[in-house]
Amino acid sequence: MRPNIDISHTLNGRVKDYAEQEDKDLEEAYQEIIEAGLEAVEHPGEQ
Repeated sequence: MRPNIDISHTLNGRVKDYAEQEDKDLEEAYQEIIEAGLEAVEHPGEQ
């Protein structure tokens, strides 16, 4: 089940910019960012 969350226009814009820079579609960018964030909180200090 995927959460339905509000994301600010500013944050969404940053993700869109990242997707464009990395030549990814928006879904790929969100998935990569979420996975990187989870890794960071699950293993703090290892990066």
